[in-house]
Amino acid sequence: MTQNSLVSKKPIAPKERLIVALDVDTADEAHALVDQLGDAVQFYKMGLQLFMGDGYYEIARSLRALGKKVFVDLKFYDVPETVGSAVRALAKRDVTFATVHGNAAILKAACAVRGDVKILAVTVLTNLDQSDIEDMGFPCKLEDLTLLRARKALELGCDGVISSGLEVPRLRAELGAPLIVVSPGIRPSDGAIAGDDQKRVVDAEQAFRNGADYIVVGRPIRRAPDPRAVALGIQQTIAQVFPAL
Repeated sequence: MTQNSLVSKKPIAPKERLIVALDVDTADEAHALVDQLGDAVQFYKMGLQLFMGDGYYEIARSLRALGKKVFVDLKFYDVPETVGSAVRALAKRDVTFATVHGNAAILKAACAVRGDVKILAVTVLTNLDQSDIEDMGFPCKLEDLTLLRARKALELGCDGVISSGLEVPRLRAELGAPLIVVSPGIRPSDGAIAGDDQKRVVDAEQAFRNGADYIVVGRPIRRAPDPRAVALGIQQTIAQVFPAL
């Protein structure tokens, strides 16, 4: 399978393939970043950091009012009934993606009540490497664990997975094109950013050529002197990878 054949053929608007992580403390900071990025970004991820501030869902509503898409990244992980109840409540809100972590019963509970929300299962976090998963008690290769979790998620009815761009070629080879793959851990091609905790990283172009449908970018945009310029640069890369769309 060649890299060109791995590039996503899903009918996704190219500008929506970049998801920016709103990893800030307050609603004011979130609104300021969204205003600064303007039409350079159409899709935002809202995670635990923003959730612990005030007005999480008010921010989501304001994003939708601006025509943006919303990814709720709270990695639901609890007993199946609790996860199902959380996803059922989330399905009443106008969001596109939500992350769920856990075993088969947890993933099935989420999928059963998802409504229009697409459920993404977490495979292996991008800040973990082979030694980390061995410390956690997994006596296998990291890429095998990623594939195992992705395969199970697809069998259970999940729409997609969160996966480092490094493992995406194997996911595509084994699981095919229908699986939605969202890749975090995106870093500039000239290296990691200062104080980085990400271990399994690729740049934006490599993630897409490996078969990712979407990428999540946070610190490389948020910490840049000109966040909008960085976002526009990534959008230019996306346009080059998906020229026909």
